[in-house]
Order: sequence, then C-alpha cells, then structure tokens
Amino acid sequence: QVQLVESGGGLVEAGGSLRLSCAASGSIKRMNVMSWYRQAPGKQRELVASITDDGLTHLVRSVKGRFTASRTNVKNTVYLQMNSLKPDDTAVYYCNFRGFPGSDDYWGQGTQVTVSS
Repeated sequence: QVQLVESGGGLVEAGGSLRLSCAASGSIKRMNVMSWYRQAPGKQRELVASITDDGLTHLVRSVKGRFTASRTNVKNTVYLQMNSLKPDDTAVYYCNFRGFPGSDDYWGQGTQVTVSS
C-alpha cells in the first residue's frame, strides 16, 4: 500500500502562483512514476505532469512554460509549481503513484485549485 497526502491548493487570482505538494509513504517501489492529474467540473480527469524516479519530466502542452514538476526521492515527495495561473486551471488536482514492476496504482484525495479572473 502507498499513501499519498496532497497539500498546497487554494484560491488565487489570475496570474498568481501556487505550489502543490504530494508526499508518498508506505511500500514505495524504487521504480516509479508520480504524476499530477486534474479534473474540472463536468470534464474528464486529465494528466498535467509526470516525473519518474530518476527525474524525467513530462508536462502537457497547456501548462508548459507555466508549471514545473519536481521531486525529492529522499522524502518521496513531488511538487507542482504553478505560475501564471489562468481561470482554466481551476480544478481538483490529484496526485498519482505508479510503481514498477507490477500494477501499483494509487491516488491522493485531491486538492482544490481555484483561479479567479
């Protein structure tokens, strides 16, 4: 089992910044990918960013240049630095952990990000 605890969401004006954190604990496999997804009201959950255990990062096009993903393996924590936020970024942001080999797939409880115009 892996537990994920997210923090850092909130309300911010357009153009502002927020930093999300996700701390993983439990049976963490050395090979893993930690990701951030988001789900806006009435929309499907979508991938925002992912980062492997050795630091390889992927950001979706809509957030490139504004968001940065990072992690510290010592603390098994991933971060999502969100700058130049837009109202379209408003969503519940979820942390996801996938461990390999096997089918480990865990989700955090989600943290609300609201960007006002």
